[in-house]
Amino acid sequence: MELTAAHWTYLAGVVVIIGVMIARRNVVVPAVVATFLTAWFYSGSLVKGLASIFSASLTAAGELFSIFLIIALITALLGAMRAMGAERRMVVPFRALMRNGRMAFVAIAGVTYFISLFFWPTPAVPLIGAILLPAAIRAGLPAVSAAAAIAIAGQGMALSSDYVIQVAPGLSAKAAGVETSAVADRAMVLSVITGVVALTLVYLKGRRSFGTVSEEHRLRWEADAEALAADGGGGSDVSLGGTGAGRRARTAAASDGDAGAATKLLSPPGGGTGAERGTDSATGPGTGTGPDPGSGQGPDPDPDPGGAAPGERVRRSRAFALIVPLTFAAIVGYMLLGKFTDTVTEVQGGEAAGLVGGVAMLLLFAAVFSCDGKEGLTTAADHVVDGLVFAFKAMGVVVPIAGFFFLGNVDFITQITGVQDDDPPALLFDLVTAVDQYIPDVGFIVAFAILIIGMITGLEGSGFAGLPLTGSLSGSLGPAADVDPATLAAVGQMGSVWTGGGVLIAWSSLLAVAGVARVPVQEVVRHCFVPVVAGLVTATALATVLF
Repeated sequence: MELTAAHWTYLAGVVVIIGVMIARRNVVVPAVVATFLTAWFYSGSLVKGLASIFSASLTAAGELFSIFLIIALITALLGAMRAMGAERRMVVPFRALMRNGRMAFVAIAGVTYFISLFFWPTPAVPLIGAILLPAAIRAGLPAVSAAAAIAIAGQGMALSSDYVIQVAPGLSAKAAGVETSAVADRAMVLSVITGVVALTLVYLKGRRSFGTVSEEHRLRWEADAEALAADGGGGSDVSLGGTGAGRRARTAAASDGDAGAATKLLSPPGGGTGAERGTDSATGPGTGTGPDPGSGQGPDPDPDPGGAAPGERVRRSRAFALIVPLTFAAIVGYMLLGKFTDTVTEVQGGEAAGLVGGVAMLLLFAAVFSCDGKEGLTTAADHVVDGLVFAFKAMGVVVPIAGFFFLGNVDFITQITGVQDDDPPALLFDLVTAVDQYIPDVGFIVAFAILIIGMITGLEGSGFAGLPLTGSLSGSLGPAADVDPATLAAVGQMGSVWTGGGVLIAWSSLLAVAGVARVPVQEVVRHCFVPVVAGLVTATALATVLF
């Protein structure tokens, strides 16, 4: 079909958004302006163009609200667990695995991956840093290798697949016009391939510096951290731009020089309900050297409003530290059984998010009533509100961006613009079709093109903002290259999340990892860059063969 002014305006918007991402600036303003201009030219009405600014975000919010809700419920559950000290007890038993630097590397990567699958890596980073990191350092694991393991396993492997919560696959699938489960399955395989390659290379890179158990390792680490803080971050704090949250976290990390500075800014809310107080009272500001809640020594992680005896509080905390991860592990096992066997009914589409969200809500209620008694009616609502606040802080920026890319989708353009058109244009697909003759019909080349675009969009620093773009391009380019759009969407998701989610760029939540490890963030980036890129290249090359 003939390209119109709306097509060219939409293309200009895509180019500008990518350029702004490369410049490490927030893309909300260009996305909104591009939405307005595209809708104006398409409808021919200034009023409809202005109204489309609102309706595009409203449409995106409606389509994505299930994602916001699942984030809120998982965060609320973590807040309830934090209030009773249960989230810390979940990882205490893993300390026994850290007998030397090599075992510590494997243990800290494995625990980070497991916890991050269920709770996302940002809330998991303070937990890992406070409980496991000091033990890993004492076992002989260098701080930079520990930081790389945490970043790759949590903010790389776990977040890029997002197999349990399915926020990232949901964004990619909606934009690509495919089933969320299809993207999630492919992303899970690709994330494991990328992570295994990256972790192996990081392990080989640092294995000669791995030591054996010695208290001197931890003392030297703390001394180096104090020297780094006194030096203002050792010159690692460069003008990186990025989001306001990232700049605040970077400033805090440089001035405080410990885990608490960065992680408190990047962890979910909960102070109002006692969630944060529980963690902070049990240990110092991110040092991990305070009383161990798993040992029953020292002050209780959080006062109990119900007035229960200390022994009873410890038993409840230990019970939920066991119940919650086992419950979610059972959910994953159930979904896998349904997918690969006929034993149970397969969980499809949005049912997976609904199952996780429903179980999280019931676990939240059980936790708050167990901890707070009759006050649970109030604290449960407080935790849910905290979760919703965190969800919109973490994902709210995606709404206007997704609104612009939804405008390029034939299924949403009439709803956004209000133009009753029997044959509405698919702006992005039409643009791809117009240059179809210039695009090699080779799935291998298209997959790497989507990967590169995903990595470019990840430069924005969130990891999720570029998923509507990579998903839309996958839906448009996949049929022409004879590649499943779900596969391309998963590849784009890998590029975007591994880059912007907190592994390859310093102005992302990698700051929290560097903060808990007390190493310059740029050093962590340099340590991860080649292994992660090698993993992404390997996974992308295999994607077109495996699927």
